[in-house]
Amino acid sequence: MSGLFQVPWSDYRSDLLDALARTVSYTAVSFAGAVLLGLAVALLRLSKAWPARAVAAVYTEVFKNVPLLAIIFLTYFGLASAGIRLDVFTAGCLSLVVFYAAYLSEIFRSAISGVHAGQTEAGEALGIGKVGIFGHVVLPQAVRQALPGTNTMLVDLLKSTSLLVTVSAAELMSEGRLITSATFRALEVYLVISAIYFALCYPLSQLLLLLERKVRAGVPLSPWRRRRVRAARALLAADLSGDTKTGSGFRTDPERKEAAV
Repeated sequence: MSGLFQVPWSDYRSDLLDALARTVSYTAVSFAGAVLLGLAVALLRLSKAWPARAVAAVYTEVFKNVPLLAIIFLTYFGLASAGIRLDVFTAGCLSLVVFYAAYLSEIFRSAISGVHAGQTEAGEALGIGKVGIFGHVVLPQAVRQALPGTNTMLVDLLKSTSLLVTVSAAELMSEGRLITSATFRALEVYLVISAIYFALCYPLSQLLLLLERKVRAGVPLSPWRRRRVRAARALLAADLSGDTKTGSGFRTDPERKEAAV
């Protein structure tokens, strides 16, 4: 073990930092694209038009049953042979997007379907439009149900960026391969690269778990929701204090309107 750590890591510090930044870029861009595409596919799966459902189902089944490595090769090498040349970053992100969107679409579809139909009926009874019902009634509840699976996909996507080493994407694993070629210290280099991935993935998974617990506990995360909760609590406190002064557990409608104003 005394001869294990002999790589001059200080010489490769800047290259590793650049590779780390590239890995984070691949993850952020690909996950954002996968969420948007996955939501669109999920809505198509829930559409009343059967052609839309059929197209979305075919997309989901194809990309769920094709290896990610094959998709990377098709995107980077296959499209180039057909005259469509993409740079490494675009090809890598596109591969990750279309692959993970298939899985996220199933997570989103299950979450949206899990919202009780009575919620939609209540929104229609209040005169809210379809877009408003989806954005303000269905989607917030679906997010709570989809969060665990979505968090898992994010961490898995971060780890899957290592497969982009096959197209020399200049991310962490590619940099590890270059250092190995220069130093011939494969065990040491890949141990350090694995440790970097762990240092990225473990804190991220714990933060996402904390976020999931807060959402399930009903903690408002956005400033808008926090203001609404504070206003509701203030109104409730004013209502209770008024009831205490009048000595009654119930207040008339005019008294409630006056307290709300």
